[in-house]
Amino acid sequence: MAARLGFIGLGIMGRPMASRLARQYEVHGFDVDPTRLDGLAGVQAAESAAEMARECSLVCLSLPSTSIVEQVVLGSAGESPGLKETLPPGALLIDLSTTEPRLSMRISDELKAKGIDFMDAPVSGGEKGAIDGSLSIMVGADPNVFEKGRPILELLGDSIVRVGEVGSGGVAKLVNNMIVGAEFAVIAEGFAVAARCGVPASVLFEAIRGGWAGSKVLEVSAAAMIKRDFRPGGTVGILSKDLGSARSLARELCIPVPVTAAVDEVFTAAKACGKENLAQPSIIQMWEKLLHIDTVEGKHSKENDG
Repeated sequence: MAARLGFIGLGIMGRPMASRLARQYEVHGFDVDPTRLDGLAGVQAAESAAEMARECSLVCLSLPSTSIVEQVVLGSAGESPGLKETLPPGALLIDLSTTEPRLSMRISDELKAKGIDFMDAPVSGGEKGAIDGSLSIMVGADPNVFEKGRPILELLGDSIVRVGEVGSGGVAKLVNNMIVGAEFAVIAEGFAVAARCGVPASVLFEAIRGGWAGSKVLEVSAAAMIKRDFRPGGTVGILSKDLGSARSLARELCIPVPVTAAVDEVFTAAKACGKENLAQPSIIQMWEKLLHIDTVEGKHSKENDG
């Protein structure tokens, strides 16, 4: 067994990633919800993030927001110390979360002062990609640090690209989700138009999937809409958060992003409709309600319907 590895954040993405790493490493996991360790074979429970960091030369994060990453790594007044204070010199921290680039650069600077390496390495591919080890991983890191962390990343993904220095991985992920969000939104619009014209989702899907509209997002969206299965592999809330971060970055750079702004409003509306914890294709239900149709497939089943 190779070196001891810590993994913090065992949600939809973190849990299967930790499980894969446990095939090659002695993995110690921590989550604020300890039940997420239940049945997670090969992963030993840690009492706290700080305790884990003292014992591990490698630590991975898979956390839901920039603010949580900041608290876990840099700490906050009156709380337990951040990883910055407990990781040993020479350790490597890999942030697999989608963290705003400005914070990633700050974390890197503060850890470097303590002799700790850092990379931002956000992932794309959803829960299925995490389970299969087929994620796309966008890395921001010094070249030497990238090589140090590559063996970890190769267990998680089949596309691993060093985009540039720390922070650039997050930039690539935000652009990825600008594109993905726009696809989810326009697919919902288009399938609603087709449904109003009497074309079921399954028929439309077969008609367009082989053309230029074909994509992973179309495959995921059509399957979810047809089966009425909106269980999350990714969620409306997480994508909405990333769209907001992308808009903030663009605003700092004085770059207009009108399409992303419109898509952000679609996902904000979906959250207001109670779909925050459902899969992204659940946004179609807003159009179904607006148009007074049962479903874009033309058949209705309550099972797994959000």
